[in-house]
Amino acid sequence: MKKYSHIVFDIDGTLIDSEMAVISSLRATLQNLTGKYYTHDELRFVLGITGEDAIKRLGLSNVGLVLDLWNRNMKAEIITHPLRLFPGIKDCIETLYDHGISLGLVTSKTNEEFDNDFNSFGIRSFFTACVCADETIKHKPDAEPILKYLTKTGIDAPDILYIGDAVYDAECARNTGIDFALALWGNNSSNIKADYYLNTPQEIYDLTY
Repeated sequence: MKKYSHIVFDIDGTLIDSEMAVISSLRATLQNLTGKYYTHDELRFVLGITGEDAIKRLGLSNVGLVLDLWNRNMKAEIITHPLRLFPGIKDCIETLYDHGISLGLVTSKTNEEFDNDFNSFGIRSFFTACVCADETIKHKPDAEPILKYLTKTGIDAPDILYIGDAVYDAECARNTGIDFALALWGNNSSNIKADYYLNTPQEIYDLTY
């Protein structure tokens, strides 16, 4: 089995369980603006892409206004549906770091969202670098976010494994020519094409040291 010296993670649905907060806050936003009620399943497609791309796919204009309301609703929803690390993630990150594995992040969050949603978990210092959505022109599933990461870090593509939960993550990795592992703890569907399917974060150990 191939061993990787550099693991890059998606955040939402991979490190952080944020699905309920994201979808509930978007549902409230859409209901307020359009009067239409969307089911959870109707909105699951937004998981893994930027807020801007999600709004455009929903066919809404005035993206800035919608994003602003969505962000305000998100802060309210976090009270009801707190963001949390998936079970085992913190120990996994610390163990990989202690074994000399380089760690990074490529996310569809903006830098502001990253600061608001991620820094409080106390694991930011374990990651070498992060590429957020507002650092690239194109976003997942395009290759640009991971290509930006490669440029930013100087890491060679064959040394990297990207781990995510969404088809957008898988396609971004494939478009960049790097290997991909599907985090099944964040997405219980194995229909997404991946090089590896991981049931728990601890299974990453077998791919590293």
